[in-house]
Amino acid sequence: MQAAPAGGWRANLVIYAALAANLGIAVAKFIAAAITGSSSMLTEGVHSLVDSGNQGLLLYGQRRARRLPDALHPFGYGRELYFWAFVVAILIFGLGAGVSVYEGWKHIADPEPLHDPTINYIVLAVAIGMEGTSWWIALREFGRGKGRAGWWEAIRDSKDPTGFIVLFEDSAALAGLFVAGAGIWASHYWGDPRIDGAASIVIGAILAAVALLLAREAKGLLIGERADPAMVAEIRAVLEAEEMITTVNHVRTVHSAPERVFVAISADFVDRLRMGEAETLIEGIEAKLKARMPLISSIYIRPEKSEDAVDAMPIG
Repeated sequence: MQAAPAGGWRANLVIYAALAANLGIAVAKFIAAAITGSSSMLTEGVHSLVDSGNQGLLLYGQRRARRLPDALHPFGYGRELYFWAFVVAILIFGLGAGVSVYEGWKHIADPEPLHDPTINYIVLAVAIGMEGTSWWIALREFGRGKGRAGWWEAIRDSKDPTGFIVLFEDSAALAGLFVAGAGIWASHYWGDPRIDGAASIVIGAILAAVALLLAREAKGLLIGERADPAMVAEIRAVLEAEEMITTVNHVRTVHSAPERVFVAISADFVDRLRMGEAETLIEGIEAKLKARMPLISSIYIRPEKSEDAVDAMPIG
């Protein structure tokens, strides 16, 4: 099956930057953990490794989602990206948070002797620099696409999970690095290696919170979310401007992919309109809507008397 054209490198800049940073950081953290026996450093290594796998899954999901519609999936494969985004959230919770809490509890129950933490501090400093760069790129790219909307509003309304997933992953990673650093320092300051294990549990709690948040957002996209209310209002305005339409019963929209919207319209046409004239009018409306809003991939317009409409409430 032929695939749709792939996006340019700019579209995946955030993912590539995060993947490169996490792979390098994971290796450094595991080496430091092996030398020093630090629980929080081992936890951070697992965290970076899980994040690397997550970025790979997002790239895979993007490639799968670009496949063209076929007989089995006439509306395309766009929602496959949403599926893999949900899988990423599960992995963050199961592997990232689960391993972090387990390692922390194990080191509290059976603490290892303290070692010279110098290499840990060096690795953490390098990791903060690399992770911070990745985080800044993700923040800048997401901010560029959100427009005037607030940050939380933009995340809630975003239909492309790759941007906010990487942003949340990098934010959790930075928070985890500072917690790991604080745990290592406190362990040596008070001479109690169990504090390092407690830091691992705190990192696990951060990852669990982020995973649950991402899972909620991915679930909404997977089930199907409506288009931007401004788009729905514009569609309705175009329909209401038509002389041959007396009532717009409802406009239903759903994202079948980040850049694909399916539109279902119920409208009451004037009674004198003949079948052939109605077909021509509908074709013209569809062409006009697609020209004004390129995100629209499919339109279904149903002529229906307003009193017979199942639900005349304008749900977007």
